Amino acid sequence: MGIAIGIGAVVFLAVVGLVATAGKRATTGRLSRETRKRDASSTTVAAAGSAAVHEELTEELSEQARARADEARRAIESGASSVPETTGSRAPVVYEPVDLEELGVTRRQFFNRSILAGTGLGLGAFGVASLAFLWPSASGAGGGKITVGTEAQAQAAFDNKIPYYNATAKTYIVQYPKADIPKAKKIAAYTPLVIAGMELGYVALYQRCVHLGCRVPWCASSQWFECPCHGSKYNRVGEKQGGPAPRGLDRYPLEVSGGNIIVDTTNDAIIGPPIGTNTTGQSPEGAPCV
Repeated sequence: MGIAIGIGAVVFLAVVGLVATAGKRATTGRLSRETRKRDASSTTVAAAGSAAVHEELTEELSEQARARADEARRAIESGASSVPETTGSRAPVVYEPVDLEELGVTRRQFFNRSILAGTGLGLGAFGVASLAFLWPSASGAGGGKITVGTEAQAQAAFDNKIPYYNATAKTYIVQYPKADIPKAKKIAAYTPLVIAGMELGYVALYQRCVHLGCRVPWCASSQWFECPCHGSKYNRVGEKQGGPAPRGLDRYPLEVSGGNIIVDTTNDAIIGPPIGTNTTGQSPEGAPCV
């Protein structure tokens, strides 16, 4: 019974405490009446001050506008200028050009100029190389009479079973058997100039294949000229024996003077003999190179 009475007393005191503090909790976070009055009076004063400043600024701008208008009117009446000059902070800004040295070169300008310079250099080099390639040489084929070497030099090459080559004239000097000259005279393509060289024991063969213009090398095993490009084959004296070539190798006239062999490349090479010509009857002497 005593415990029940104690519990009831505690509950009663708690309820009284909650009721007593309820009013304070309800006003927590709210502005008091005096604070609201001060704020209202401050806002009114601030608004009044702002209005006064705005009115003062408006009057000042109006005075400046009237002053400019009076100045413009006086300028027009005096005939000095129809537009008054501005003064003070409203004067126009004078443009000053940018100093290029101070500015320097931008990244884009650097790359653009580098690309243009590289392209120009490449085109210039290509142009020079093209001119050098196309410029005729006075010492090459078509450049006149060229001393290709001595008979002794040619004979040394023949003894090694190879033709005697001269890069300046672009010709191979080969031996022609004098016993086969009667057969050669029956070939219309062998002109008197070619026959004259054969009677001296030599033929000057132009190095260019008559098919598509490749340089024709000598094959040591077959003892023929064999073109590596398309397989055209010519015997020792340049008569066509196989492949797609339409005729034998072209040739130049030659002469011998003082033991020197002179090839005349003044004019174009003489057209080679037709297909089926084989005045020497030479067959391949070994395995072909092509």
